[in-house]
Amino acid sequence: MRASGVISACGAFVMKAAVGASNDARRLCSNPWLGYAILKDKGATRVQDWPVYVINMDSNETRLARVGAELDGAGVAWTRLPAVNGRALSEGDLARVYDVRANRRYARHDLVPPEIGCYLSHIKAAEWLLESGAEAAVVLEDDLRITGDFAATLSALQDDLQKRPAAWDMVKLFSFKPVRLDQAQTIRQGFTLGRPDRVPSTTLGYVLTRAGAEKILAKVPPIFRPVDEDHKHFWEFDLRVAMIAPQTIAIGAQETSDGTVGDSRKKMAQKDPIWVRLWRFGRYRVNYRLHLARARAKGL
Repeated sequence: MRASGVISACGAFVMKAAVGASNDARRLCSNPWLGYAILKDKGATRVQDWPVYVINMDSNETRLARVGAELDGAGVAWTRLPAVNGRALSEGDLARVYDVRANRRYARHDLVPPEIGCYLSHIKAAEWLLESGAEAAVVLEDDLRITGDFAATLSALQDDLQKRPAAWDMVKLFSFKPVRLDQAQTIRQGFTLGRPDRVPSTTLGYVLTRAGAEKILAKVPPIFRPVDEDHKHFWEFDLRVAMIAPQTIAIGAQETSDGTVGDSRKKMAQKDPIWVRLWRFGRYRVNYRLHLARARAKGL
């Protein structure tokens, strides 16, 4: 039963009060499948109307415990989304979801099974959102750490979506590199939302609307690029991607029970001569910059 992964839920499931909440604090679920919650703390009421999905491999129990503690401490109700184990996919399964020909033509490197599993996990998150009936969902990977008032970030974005329901399809919550925000506006005191000059190459955390999920699922599978690179190619999905500042999450501990995507990619890269790898990377970079410029010129 899918709801067995819910950390905070109703009925037969136990809900934990946030750290710092009074003894009579309660989180009340409007739907046990979603993890909706109302958290009352010191007379104030904060409403979390969006499900928060934490993508986690079954074998990575340490990561789940760590990120769960972070989110519980932030007062954010969450649901574990079992990740797709790409290493366990059969050749037939991989062939059904992975377009090798498109990969060789448009991507900068071959996809390894863990990357394919990662993308399928994010597809599952979009499917769960549409099944939930919620207007948006928060999608998180289990190696994050919270660095600020994450609940306030989500609350600000929720209010903005209510005020401007067609303003964005996705909001990135984290970037490894500094990002310039164009068309930026203050959506709440202390929070700015704008269009990133370049969509960050990460899926550590983002908010996805129902419209955004529908656009993504209309195109994939099959897949031929990593999920974060497809987000960067937003024009192919007609996605309106925004980013919020300041960031209230960051990358956390990276250890896993069975290795990282990067480990698998390094092994895969050795099968092609260096000139092939350089050619593919250069072609990808030129094409990306060209199409990004065209998309921005069209106001996307």
